[in-house]
Amino acid sequence: MFEDSLIESGGRFGAKRRGATTVVSFILQGILLGILILIPLIYTEALPRQQLMTFLVAPPPPPPPPPPPVAAAVVKVEKIISEVDQGALRTPTKIPEKVKMIKEEDTPPPTSGIGGVVGGVPGGVPGGQMGGVIGGIISSTPVAVPKVATPTRVRVSQGVSQGLLVHQVKPTYPALARQARIQGTVVLQAVIAKDGTIQNLHMVSGHPMLAPAAIEAVKQWRYKPYFLNGEPVEVETQITVNFTLSG
Repeated sequence: MFEDSLIESGGRFGAKRRGATTVVSFILQGILLGILILIPLIYTEALPRQQLMTFLVAPPPPPPPPPPPVAAAVVKVEKIISEVDQGALRTPTKIPEKVKMIKEEDTPPPTSGIGGVVGGVPGGVPGGQMGGVIGGIISSTPVAVPKVATPTRVRVSQGVSQGLLVHQVKPTYPALARQARIQGTVVLQAVIAKDGTIQNLHMVSGHPMLAPAAIEAVKQWRYKPYFLNGEPVEVETQITVNFTLSG
């Protein structure tokens, strides 16, 4: 009984010791596992850089698409090469299903007579006219060149009309204007006829006391005819007459 009690007590004490050891082992393993998990989170530089770089780098672009198949083009080229050998046609390997007939255009009927004209009409005679009867009539008819109509009157500058002047009469200074010490320029509008005489003379600007004397003098002026396209025409121009007390 004493031994049994000793054995039972020894087994009881051993079981309690083994249970405490197991609990302590689990606690130590949990602490160690937690340390292993926390170390990479606290010390990030300890992580492998190469693997991190592979995660951060963008993936390469997809490869280009393959080129289109050239089998059809190769077949066509081989077919052409097989039919032509060094510039000479070879015998075809098979007979085509449809054969296209080539129809040549009918040649025009020959013109009657001997020695016809190039470009003549059918039914002509030797030595005929190109284009037939109508062509001969058209070629024999002289073509009249239209003549440009010459204008009856042209407008020229005062310098051009001054070069045509052949006879000039100086105006008489009016006595009243001289006594009133009036001087200046009188501008007249005139038409030079085909024979060089003055027509349609009237004043454009100037002093009224000087205008009558200027008109009376210019009426007696004579000009050379102004020719245009070989024909004399009327000229419209301006004439200036100066009155000075010193003159």
